[in-house]
Amino acid sequence: MLYPLSTLALAPVLMGQGHYVRRVTPRLPEPEGERQGSVGEGPELRLLILGDSAAAGVGVSNQQDALAGQLVRELATDHCVHWSLLAETGRTVADVLAAINAAPEEHYDVVLVSVGVNDVTGRTSSRQWLAFLNELSDRLINAIGAKRVLFTAIPPMHLFPALPQPLRWYLGMRARQLNELMEGLCNSRASRGKSLEYLSVSFPLEPGFMASDGFHPGQDAYRVWAAHSAAAIRRLA
Repeated sequence: MLYPLSTLALAPVLMGQGHYVRRVTPRLPEPEGERQGSVGEGPELRLLILGDSAAAGVGVSNQQDALAGQLVRELATDHCVHWSLLAETGRTVADVLAAINAAPEEHYDVVLVSVGVNDVTGRTSSRQWLAFLNELSDRLINAIGAKRVLFTAIPPMHLFPALPQPLRWYLGMRARQLNELMEGLCNSRASRGKSLEYLSVSFPLEPGFMASDGFHPGQDAYRVWAAHSAAAIRRLA
C-alpha cells in the first residue's frame, strides 16, 4: 500500500528528480573483452551469465574485471568452465526473457541471472514481475537444461549515491518489494523440486565498490559478487 500511495503523493518530485538523474549521470559503456570461452581444468561446467548492465559489466573497462571475468577465474581453479555472457544495458526481466528466447539454443548447467534495477525504474508491476520470472525460470530449466538457476537480488538502491532523496528511498523501497517477490518465488519453486536459488550479496557501498556513475558496481563489488556466486555454484557441483 505504501508504494502506490507514495507514487501518487510524490509524483511531481520523483519525476523531476528522475529527469535530473538521467541528465547528469554519466552513461558508462559496457566493457570490452570476450563474452564466451572455455578455461580451466577439471569437471566440465557450462555457465551462462544473463541479464542487464550489471551482468554486462558496466562500471569497469574490461570483462576480466567484471562479473563474468572474475567469476570464471574463480571457477576455473577446479572446473573446466565453458561460459557465455548474454547481457545488455537497460534490459528488464521481459527483455531478458526475449533475449534468451531469441538466442541460439544451448545447454547450460548453471545460469546466473542479474535483473530488476530497470524493472524498478521502469515501474514493472508486481504481477508482471512474477509472471516474467516464472516464464524465464521455465525457459532456463526446461529448454536449455539448467540444473540450477541463481537469481541475484536487486542491489540496495536506497544506498545508491547517484540518487537524491526522496527518489533514493522510493526506488529502494520498490527494490526491496521486488526482491521479496523474487525470493518467495525461488523458495516456493525450490520446495517443489525446481532448481532455483535466490542469491543475496552484501555489497559494502564504499569508495571503490561503486563505479564512477554512483549507480553500477565497481571492480571490488564485482569481486564480492563473483566470490558469492562461485561459492553457491560449488555447493551445487
